Amino acid sequence: MSTRIPAITQKQVAAFLKPRSRDSHKGMFGTVAVIGGASGMVGAPLLAARAALKLSAGCVHVGLLAGNAPVVDLLQPELMLHGVHDALRLPNVDVLAVGCGMGTSVTAQKILHEALKTDAALVLDADALNLLARQPDLQDDLRARKTPSVITPHPGEAAKLLGISAAKVQAARTEAAQQLAEKLHCTVVLKGAGSVCVTSNGKTYLNKTGNPGMSSPGMGDVLTGMIAAFIAQGLDADQALLLAVHLHGAAGDALAQQGVAIGMTATDVTEWARWLLNQWVK
Repeated sequence: MSTRIPAITQKQVAAFLKPRSRDSHKGMFGTVAVIGGASGMVGAPLLAARAALKLSAGCVHVGLLAGNAPVVDLLQPELMLHGVHDALRLPNVDVLAVGCGMGTSVTAQKILHEALKTDAALVLDADALNLLARQPDLQDDLRARKTPSVITPHPGEAAKLLGISAAKVQAARTEAAQQLAEKLHCTVVLKGAGSVCVTSNGKTYLNKTGNPGMSSPGMGDVLTGMIAAFIAQGLDADQALLLAVHLHGAAGDALAQQGVAIGMTATDVTEWARWLLNQWVK
């Protein structure tokens, strides 16, 4: 008989949050660097970085691969934009979020290799996962890390990492997520309808927030930025993952309740996630 997987609850994740003291300043809430954005894909890391900023990381940098990358985000000028190599060498970065729109070029491989060697916590998404699947030596580097690592695959990315078909992943989602956590020594969310989260100590949770309206571009980028923001603010990687996944889906549900299930955007979800987070902090 299979063991019932507990669902993440709002009460559970809201308990991770603490009100801020009156003498708070940005240096108390961590620094995130989002790395990605090959030519034509600059929007992906910007979505992640905006989510990290609005979910209240203290400082957010963006390292972009594209040769013609912007030097300022006109919609969110609080972000600090850099060339990718400059961003990787910034001092005092607490969390690196790597892979959003990064591509799988030789340059991207080198960037991921360098990121895996840092002491910062890592959140790996999208092309970082595709590169891991193709490069066993990068998987070795991930397993060898002493600081927390989080991976956020969808079923197709999980299938590549496990060497099986996406259909097999979908047929046994819990087992696939658990295998990834064990294989790569990291915290995992297998995204999809009923995201499966596996913590660093092997505990498994099911997320029941979210809806079909969230099937739109950039949703995964926003989730990556949210996870990074919560780690930067002092939550451990497991807490950050559970809070971000549940809040991300709850924001989508709030939008659907407002009649925006069709045409929902990742930017909308960021805004509602910020609003909900403020309601949840006691």
